[in-house]
Amino acid sequence: MPGAGGSAGGLEKAAPGFLRCGVGIPIKSDRIRSRQPCKSQGKTTVNSMCSEWNSVPLDSLGVLCVRGADVVSFLQGQVSNDVALLGPERSLLAGYHNPQGRVIALLHLVQATAHEVLAILPRELAAPTASRLAKFILRAKVSVADVSASWQVTGVVAPESPAGPPPPFAGLPQALNATARSGDSIALRIGAQPPRWLLIAPLAAASAAQPAGAPPHCEPAPPQAWQRLSVAAGEPEVFAATSEEFVAQMLNLDVLGAIAFDKGCYTGQEVIARAHYRGRVKRRLQRFVSHTPLRLQPGDTGALNDGRAFKVVNAVALADGRCEFLAVAPCAGEDCAAGRPQPQAERARVIDAQQLALPYCLPP
Repeated sequence: MPGAGGSAGGLEKAAPGFLRCGVGIPIKSDRIRSRQPCKSQGKTTVNSMCSEWNSVPLDSLGVLCVRGADVVSFLQGQVSNDVALLGPERSLLAGYHNPQGRVIALLHLVQATAHEVLAILPRELAAPTASRLAKFILRAKVSVADVSASWQVTGVVAPESPAGPPPPFAGLPQALNATARSGDSIALRIGAQPPRWLLIAPLAAASAAQPAGAPPHCEPAPPQAWQRLSVAAGEPEVFAATSEEFVAQMLNLDVLGAIAFDKGCYTGQEVIARAHYRGRVKRRLQRFVSHTPLRLQPGDTGALNDGRAFKVVNAVALADGRCEFLAVAPCAGEDCAAGRPQPQAERARVIDAQQLALPYCLPP
C-alpha cells in the first residue's frame, strides 16, 4: 500500500515493542501461503532503498476495527478471502466488493484479538467503508468503526542484500503475510522484493515510545519511495477515484491470493466466480513506464501506443520526470477495442510507454 505525507519520525513511534522485544517471535511458516516470482518474467528491482533498512511514515493509510463475537462470520459474508484462516500469526489480503463484483476497497486484515480484526486500507476510504459495512450488521454481534485517528502505520524496508545491516527489530515475521506482535504493536510482512513490513501501533503506545531518534541501521525515507516499491511489486490499491471501478480479477486479486473460491457466499461472489470458472479475464492490472516526462493519478484514462485503453490504478514519478504506473488494460493479444476511450479523448491522451514485467505470473 502506498502512503503519502507525514514526517520521518514514524518508526520509533510505531515499533517500540519490537525494539525491546529481545527475542524472535516464532512463525509457523507452513501455515502461510506465499506467492513466488515468475522466473520467466525476471526479477523486479528498485535501485533506491536497497542498501540499508528504511522506515517510511504511511499517514495516508487508515485502520478499521471490526469487533464482536461474530466478527469472523460477519466478515466471511463481506470479503473475498477466507476469514476463517486469519490467525495470530497470519494476515489476509481481501477485497470488499459491491454486488457487481467491483472492488470497493482492498483490506489487509490482521487479527488483533480473538474477537477483534483490524483492516488496513487507504485513509480516504476508511470512513465510507466502515459506514457501508455497518449497514449489513443486522443482528450480528459485531461493531465496525473507523479508528484511523487512534493508530499509526509505518512501513519498514529491508536491504536487498542478505549481507546488509542486521534487522533493527527482533521478531520481524519472515514469511509473506505472516504477522508478529509485541504488546499492542503488530508487524505484518507484505513485500518480497525487497522484503517489506507494515508496522501498526496505537497512538497511545506511540506517545510512550523511546526518545526520538532513528533505530539502529534504519534510515527515514519518503512515502514516494514506498510507493515506488509497491508499483514495482505490482501491488494493486483502490482509492476513492477508483473505488467500484474494477472487478476483482482485473486487479489480479486471484493471482495474489486475495480470493477464496471455495468459501461460502459473500457480496459480489457470483460475478467473481463466473469470471473464474466460465470466462477468461481479458483486462488485467499491468505495469508500465512512460518514455517521456508524465504525471498520472489513479483513475486517469488513456490509450497506449498499441491502441490498448487503460485506467491508472497507481502511479509514481521517477527522478527524471517519467512515470511508472500500474494500470488495468487488455492483456497482450486481446481485443484492443474493449474499453477503448472515445476517439476525442483517445487523441488527447495517447501515452508513449513501455510495458514492464510483473514479479508474478498472470494466467494465460
